[in-house]
Amino acid sequence: MRVPYAWLREYCDPGLSAADLAERLDLTGTELERIEAVGVPSADGFVVGRVLAAEQHPNADRLRVCTVDVGAGEPSTIVCGAPNVAAGQTVPVALPGATMPDGTTLGKAKLRGVESAGMILAEDELGLGDEHSGIVVLDDGPAAGTPLAELAAIADEALELEITPNRPDCLAVYGIAREVHAATGAALAPDPTEADAEPSGTDTATDHASVEIADPDICLRFTARVFEDVKVGPSPLWLRQRLIAAGQRPISNVVDITNYVMLLCGQPLHAFDLDAVRGSRIVVRRARDGETMTTLDDVERTFDASMALVCDAEGPSGIAGIMGGQVSEVSAATTRVLMEAATWVGPNVLKTSKALALRSEASTRFEKQLHPEQAIAAQRLAARLMVDLCGARLVPGTIDAYPDPLAPTVVTLGLDRLAGILGVRIDDVEVERILASLGFSSARDGDALAVTVPHWRDADVRREADLVEEIARMHGLDKLPTTLPARERAVGRLTHGQRLRRRLEDALRDRGMDEIVAWSFTAPATLAKLRLGDAPTLALANPLSEDHSVLRPLLLPGLLDAARHNAAHGAAGLALFESAHVYAPAGPLEAPAGSPAGATPAAERHHLAGLLTESAPATWRSPAGAADYFAAKGYAEALLAVAGLELAVEPLRDRPYLHPGRAAVALALAPGGAEPVEVGWIGELHPLVAGEWDLDGAAAFELDADRLAELTEGALATFDDVTGFPAVRQDIAVVTTADLPAARIAEVVRDAGGELLANVAVFDVYEGEQVGEGNRSLALALEFRAPDRTLTEDEVGERRVAIEGALAQIGGRLRG
Repeated sequence: MRVPYAWLREYCDPGLSAADLAERLDLTGTELERIEAVGVPSADGFVVGRVLAAEQHPNADRLRVCTVDVGAGEPSTIVCGAPNVAAGQTVPVALPGATMPDGTTLGKAKLRGVESAGMILAEDELGLGDEHSGIVVLDDGPAAGTPLAELAAIADEALELEITPNRPDCLAVYGIAREVHAATGAALAPDPTEADAEPSGTDTATDHASVEIADPDICLRFTARVFEDVKVGPSPLWLRQRLIAAGQRPISNVVDITNYVMLLCGQPLHAFDLDAVRGSRIVVRRARDGETMTTLDDVERTFDASMALVCDAEGPSGIAGIMGGQVSEVSAATTRVLMEAATWVGPNVLKTSKALALRSEASTRFEKQLHPEQAIAAQRLAARLMVDLCGARLVPGTIDAYPDPLAPTVVTLGLDRLAGILGVRIDDVEVERILASLGFSSARDGDALAVTVPHWRDADVRREADLVEEIARMHGLDKLPTTLPARERAVGRLTHGQRLRRRLEDALRDRGMDEIVAWSFTAPATLAKLRLGDAPTLALANPLSEDHSVLRPLLLPGLLDAARHNAAHGAAGLALFESAHVYAPAGPLEAPAGSPAGATPAAERHHLAGLLTESAPATWRSPAGAADYFAAKGYAEALLAVAGLELAVEPLRDRPYLHPGRAAVALALAPGGAEPVEVGWIGELHPLVAGEWDLDGAAAFELDADRLAELTEGALATFDDVTGFPAVRQDIAVVTTADLPAARIAEVVRDAGGELLANVAVFDVYEGEQVGEGNRSLALALEFRAPDRTLTEDEVGERRVAIEGALAQIGGRLRG
C-alpha cells in the first residue's frame, strides 16, 4: 500500500518525520518497504500565477511571451512553449530559484532574445506525472502569488507499506490513519465517509435503474446511486496529485473519484454510464460457460460458471470485483452515472482473478473479504465528490440489495486470560483505552469485556486470541516479559533425530563446508536440467511464480544454484552443504483431514546434501584438486561414522544427473552385522548437468538424515578399550574379476577374519597382464589384534586360511 504522507497527515498528524513514523508502525506490525520522494524536492518558489497576456514570440513560431501576475508587484515575463497557454488562465509557476524534480535550480534565461523570469509548468515539471503536451490549468479560485503547496502537496513523501493479507482495512489511507492514531495517540480526524451529499429532485433512484442479485452466494450486498447532469472532465490538481502520489494514473473526474474513494476508505467502486446500461437493469449472477466480454483493458475474456458477473439486460457489463466492461464505460460524453459499491465473496474473486490472470487494485481488496457496511459508507463519500467535482445532481434514494444483513461481531475477552497469555497484567483501563483507540467498543461483564468489533475489522478479529494480539502490539511487544508457557511435568529436550542432525551438520562445518539455505520450491525447468523431467513431483496449487511451482524432490538444485552464484562472483572453489526437507508424492494415501479436494499427500523427509567443486584448495606448490567421487565419498563416510554406522557402496546407474560409472548408492552398515540399508547416493555430476549451471565439474552426495536417525534410534554408544597388546599386520593381494566391487571383497575378508581382524583397508589396485585380462588385483592391509593377549602366529594363520577360503567362494584368490 502506497500512502502519501501529506494525505495521511490530513487525517492523523503524529508530528513525526515519515521515517520515524514508519519505525513506530513497524513495531505494531505494519512493515515499511521504503519511503519515496514525490513531486519536487522543495515547494519553495512554486506559486499560483495568472496569465494576463500571451503574445507571439517575435523570433520563434512555437513560443509565446506571457505576462504573468505572480503576486509580487510587477508582473513577470515568462516565455512558454505550451500550445494551450492563453490569457486569463490560472497556472502553476516556478520562480527563479525553485528546484525542479530533476534537482536543477531554475534561473532567469534568455530564450530567442527574450528574458524569461520563471516557468509555467506542465505536469511532469511538477513531478505529478509524465504529461508534457501542455501546461496545467488551475481553477480560478486561488489568488496570484498563493503558494502552490496550499493547493496540492507538490513536495511530499510516500510510504510503501507491506500490508498483511488479514488487514484489508489497512489498504486505505484512513485505515493507516487509524493505526497511527492508536500507535501514537495523535488525534484522528472524523471518518470521511460519515457525511453524505444532499439529494435533489422528486424522482428516485429506482425510477432510473433496478438491481437484482440472482446468485446471493457470490454477492453479499450491492448498492447503487444515480447521478444526473454529470460533467466529465479533468480532476482538480489536488486530486490528481494524491492519486499520482499513491501510484494511480488520473483519467477523468468520475473515474478518479472511484479510485480516490477506494484509496481513502478501502472500498472499491465502479461507475457505469447509465445510458449505456442496457435496459437500465443490473443483474448479479454467475457466468454461463463460454460467455465473453471485453474488459476496460481492451481484452476479450471468456468466462466459466464459477465466475461472478455484473450484467445488464442483454449480457455481461463487468467482472465482479475485478474490472468493468467497455460496454458501459464512462466517457467524455457521459451525463448520467450509476455508481456501484458492492460486497463480493472474497474467495470467488480470488479464484476468478487467478483463472483470468487478471489482478486489479479492486480485486486485491475484495479477495480479502470486505464488510458490507463499507459499501454504503463509500457511497456517501463518492456522492459528495460527484456533486462537488462533477456538478452532478444526486438522485434521491439508494438502491440497496442486501439479502442477509450481518450482525455486529461481539467477542468476550477475559482479563485474567489476557494476563495469562501475555505473561503480564495490563491495567484494565489501559486495555479499554487501546481497544477504543482501534475502534472497538467494550462493556464490562464481570472479569471480562464484551468487545464489539468494528465492521472494518470484522474479517480479522473473530476470537479472543485476536483481541489479545491487538492489545499486545499496541501496548508494545518489547514491554512483555520473556516467559515460557506453563506445562505440567514437561521437560524440554531434543529428540534423537534432532540431536543427530545437529551433530551431522557440525561435522560438515568442522570439515570446512559452508551451509546454505535454499528455497523449498523449484521449477519444472530446473528438474529438466537435472534430466528429471519425468520424475513425479508435488506441484503447488498457488505458486509464487513458475520458478517456485513444485516442491523439491532433492536438495541438489539449491546447491547448484548457490555454486553458480558464487562462481559468477569469483568464488569458484566451493564446499557447500544444506540440511533441509525434501518432498515427494506419498502414493495412494488419503489426504489429511481438512485438505482441499484432490490434494496430494506428501512424503516429507529431512536430507543432508553436499556439493564440492574442488577436493583440495590450490597451494603455491600444486593446483587445486578436482572434485571427484572419492572426495564426496569421504564426507559421506565421515557422516556415517558420526552416526555410529559404517559406509558401504554399490554401483549406481539410474540417477541421470550423475556421471555413469562414477556414482554409488550409499549403504549404512549397523553394528552387529545387520543387512545394509540404502541411505542416499554419492557421485560426480554428469558433465551435461554441470554445464547447465556453468560449472566445469562437481561431486556431490545426499543422505537421508531421517533414515540415519531411524537406524540408530535406541542404539547405545560403545567404545573399544585401548589395549597394550601389539597388533599383527599383514598385507594380502586378492585377484578377482574386475567387476567385483572392492567393498564386497572387504566385507568378505572382514566376516572371515572374525573378531581378531580389527581393521581392513584397501591401499592399492593393479590391472594388467600379470593377473590376466578381465581381472584385478586388490591390495588389502589387515590388522589382527586381541584385547587380552598377544596373538600367536598360528592364530593369525588360522584366520588367514579362513579368509582365503571365503574369497574362493566369490571367485577370488590370493596372489603369490
